[in-house]
Amino acid sequence: MLKHYVLPDGTLDSQRIWRKETLYTGMNGRHVERFYVSPDQSYIFKPLTNDGQAGKERWVYEYLLPSFPPIYPKLLAKSDTLAPDTSWMIFEDLGTIRHVYDNELALSIIPHMVWWHTQPTEALQQVSLQGPKPPIQDIAADIRARQAEAEAALLSQGMPQLTIRSLFTLLEHYSFTEAKVLCHGDLHLGNYTRVNGRLIVLDWEHVHLNSRLWDLYHLIDMSHPLFPKRMTSRGRNCLLEAYMDQVLQSGTVLHPQDFKREYYLFAAVFSIWMLLLIRSDLERGDGTWPEEALRTQLRETMDSLTQCANELFYNNNYENKVAQ
Repeated sequence: MLKHYVLPDGTLDSQRIWRKETLYTGMNGRHVERFYVSPDQSYIFKPLTNDGQAGKERWVYEYLLPSFPPIYPKLLAKSDTLAPDTSWMIFEDLGTIRHVYDNELALSIIPHMVWWHTQPTEALQQVSLQGPKPPIQDIAADIRARQAEAEAALLSQGMPQLTIRSLFTLLEHYSFTEAKVLCHGDLHLGNYTRVNGRLIVLDWEHVHLNSRLWDLYHLIDMSHPLFPKRMTSRGRNCLLEAYMDQVLQSGTVLHPQDFKREYYLFAAVFSIWMLLLIRSDLERGDGTWPEEALRTQLRETMDSLTQCANELFYNNNYENKVAQ
């Protein structure tokens, strides 16, 4: 039994395994590890990596994912306890995973995303599920409250004053769509891949109800210090068009032009908020992320923000329509 390889304190038993290697370190300092029970047999050991999500991924695997297509790693064993310090899960080892951005790979996720976005949510209304970041309404309120700081940050990155003012003017008159769907919650580049032709979506602990734009933003424009990528306007619009086509085929009513415009604003607002977070990380310099990785993430975030702002103000004459 795989449980025999884990000690009561929730760590791997070095006396029983052949060797182990750290894959990444969670927000709470605990390590996700590949461990070998023999030279040719390995598994993935995952303790709780975010204390605020205790028990959530296990719940998703037990009650939600069984109805999904097999696009997730198999859960092979789990601890008897949900105590944050000693809970753990063991997954199948998919081998060495490369997280290099590819537009075709991102496109292959779209049909699956639309599928889970159209699943019934009534049973989830009573479950305490939450994402890793505040909802977009809170994010928008935060950057409006910090407008002077945000404007200074954007100016320092070369964004024209007129564009900055136009963005904040939009926020004064716009309310994001309140409708919620089932979201993966954290679908950045490090949480999906393809292995031997099989699409895999990882780390389901952040599943929650949110705007359908949440998953789209994470797939398309969310930056990450460990998984660099460069999004283009062409690539973004290709993904948005694919998503809208799939939604319309599912029978859900969607107004494509309004949907794309709301995405651009959603992405711009989220990217401003991310920009402030990254600058704070750089100023703090506590070593959580390498400085050069943060600077790359800053550039990527600013690129996405600029592209989405251009779509709003220079490609669609959007500023007047949103204010109506």
